[in-house]
Parts: sequence; structure tokens; C-alpha cells
Amino acid sequence: MTDAQETAADSSLRTTGGAPPDDVEPAPIPLLEPRDGIPPVIADEESLAEVIAAFAAGTGPVAVDAERASGYRYGQRAYLVQLRREGAGTALVDPVACPDLSGLGEALSGVEWVLHAATQDLPCLREIGMVPSRLFDTELAGRLAGFPRVGLGAMVEGVLGFVLEKGHSAVDWSTRPLPEPWLRYAALDVELLVDLRDALEKELDRQGKLEWAHQEFDAIASAPPPEPRKDPWRRTSGMHKVRRRRQMAVVRELWQSRDRIAQRRDISPGKVLGDAAIVEAALALPANVHALSALNGFGHRMGRRQLEQWQAAVDRAKALPESELPQPGQSVSGPPPPRAWAEKDPAAAARLSAARTAVSALAESLNMPQENLITPDTVRRVCWEPPSTPDAESVAASLAGYGARRWQVEQVTPVLVASLAATAP
Repeated sequence: MTDAQETAADSSLRTTGGAPPDDVEPAPIPLLEPRDGIPPVIADEESLAEVIAAFAAGTGPVAVDAERASGYRYGQRAYLVQLRREGAGTALVDPVACPDLSGLGEALSGVEWVLHAATQDLPCLREIGMVPSRLFDTELAGRLAGFPRVGLGAMVEGVLGFVLEKGHSAVDWSTRPLPEPWLRYAALDVELLVDLRDALEKELDRQGKLEWAHQEFDAIASAPPPEPRKDPWRRTSGMHKVRRRRQMAVVRELWQSRDRIAQRRDISPGKVLGDAAIVEAALALPANVHALSALNGFGHRMGRRQLEQWQAAVDRAKALPESELPQPGQSVSGPPPPRAWAEKDPAAAARLSAARTAVSALAESLNMPQENLITPDTVRRVCWEPPSTPDAESVAASLAGYGARRWQVEQVTPVLVASLAATAP
């Protein structure tokens, strides 16, 4: 750490969720260059082996980050992996040139990985063989500690007193070679991540929340890969406008055709055909290519062949028998949407209202977002089908059964028991 970095780090935790300090804080320092310079991109097995040896010999936690090409490429694969560890320095690894990083993952087995918003990066890291057994999520730590802004730039500035440039966060990281300014940005993203982790650990400990954070981090590290989403076409933006089953079938056919094309071309689906165009075609049910070309999203820039492939998808949906049309809504387990509770089950609606109020007040007293105290879905499930005897033991068992961590069960059980008792018939 440079002298300027040490000076700023000494005044860490400048903007926590607690009361502001009486003295005037110094202006944040722009962080313009990595302390060791921009490292070369690792793009061959020999260089990767050297990095693996260096990081295996390093000490303390390892900062890890990954850059994807969302909005440019199909899927969420990693196009750059950044790491930093005491004794090893910073490494920038190209997972396109070195697609199997399981050796690096194994070298860091048992080491605590420090990530910011870990759940965003873990899927793409898992694809290349990097799976942590222990982690510290600085974004989640910030939420639990009550920080109002938990983006990496805001956290580094508020806690450590440095300003990170964020101008390259949404660039096309599949570009090769990667421009030097992008590499500088990437290296800086892990430059102070361990420093941030150390400061947040102290703050969580001061607030009595460190064990809570450890339970959250352990849950993330041990979580299995998510199941593939059922009927992903239903998440098309603007889908709420589509109400008829035949129109829904058009959305499904167009979405699936677009997805096949995007996957084959390795391009973001939105660059093939926009969601708004899909919904427009579903609502209009065009009779032919001429009618399709008059719709928004299918204008003059689209060639005849493209128009024909989209019209073919529309025609397939229009030709489906009634029995093969999609049903409205998604078949989901659990309670109905809360807006329907008052009509379906007024007693459950009363329980939910009381529980929400109580949980919100508890979250405020603990200085953390309500959704980090307990997921809204968990509260809904307990209120929709409460235990037959809603005492502390049975409510705690219900919460644990829905995946609540031990600290959440301990904090939330008393207020839920009181809410259920207050609304009992």
C-alpha cells in the first residue's frame, strides 16, 4: 500500500450506517494506478502455472473478481479473472485462452475468497473450475452493516477513502486484445478488496453482526448451482401486456427462435431481436411478412430472410392446437401473490400485514435492509400456512425449513410469534 493509501485507510469506516463523525472528513483520493503497475494478462499454460504457484505460496485472503460481456455475448461466461493476494500481487487471467482454471481453484482451496456481490460472479467462476470453500462478500457485509450504498465504488470511497474509476464496467470484455485502460480498471477492482474486507469485518464485529455475516457467507459458499429457470420466455420484458394464450405462444416461439440464433452466433439475445419487438408481434399476430415489417422492431433495417424466420415463428404459434398453448401464469409452489390474499384468505392477509410491519420495524432497529433480515418469500409462506400451534419452537422450525439461517431464526421468530398471536381468531 502506498503512503497515500495508508493515510486514507487509517480513517476507514468513514461512512457507516451509524452516526456521522463530528470532524470533517478529508476528500477522497482518486485511485489511478495499481500499486504494482498493470500486470500482464495470463494467456498461456506456462504463465498460468507460475501464477498458481505464486498464489498458493501467498498469505491471507485472496481478492477475486470476474468480468463478463453481458449485453454483448450469449450467456454469462467470464472473459477476465482478477486476483490479488498478499505475497503474490495481482494477476489478470484470460479464461478464453486458459479455459480450465481448476488448478488455480485447487491451489486456493481452504483460502478465504473476497468477492463483491459474490452471487453474480460465482456461476461464471464455477464454469472454469474455480469454486471457493470459504468466502467474504463485501457487498453483503455492507448491507448487514447498514451502509446506504453498497456498490464497490461507494464502499471503497466510504470505507477506505478512495475513488475508483467505474467507466469500464459495461464494456465488451470479450474484446481481444483488451485495451490497457480496461486492464487498469480490472486490476484496481481487486486492489483494495482485502483492505475493504478487513475494515468491514471490524465494523460488523463492533455492531455484533460478524457471526451473522459468517453464516450468510457460509450459505452462499455451500449453495448448489441454481436449477435452470422454467419457462424463461415468461420473463420477456413487457410480458404483462400479453394476456391471450395464443399471443403467449407467439412470445414463446419468438423467444426460443431468438435464443437458438443468439446461442449459435454467440451474441446477446437482445441484439438479435428486442423484447419489445417480440411483445409487439404477439399482440398484433401479423398475417404475413408485410404486416410484420410494419411493426416496431421489424423495420427497414431487417432483411427479408430475417423477417421470414420471425414470421415462421409467429405462424407456428398460430397453428398450434388449443391443447398445446401455454397456460396463463407460471405454475409456482407456495402462496399466491399477496394482492390476492384479501379475497382468497382474509385471515392470512391480516397475518401478513402484521408480520410485515413487525419485520420492517425489527430491520430498522438492526439497521439493515428488510430482505437481508429475512426474505419476503419466507415471511409470506409462514403467514399463508402458519404452524397449527404458532409458538416459538414451531415458528423457528418453519423458518429453518424455508432456508433461514440460524441468526435470522433467532431474530425473527419472536416478532413473527407475536404477529401470529395478535391476529389469531
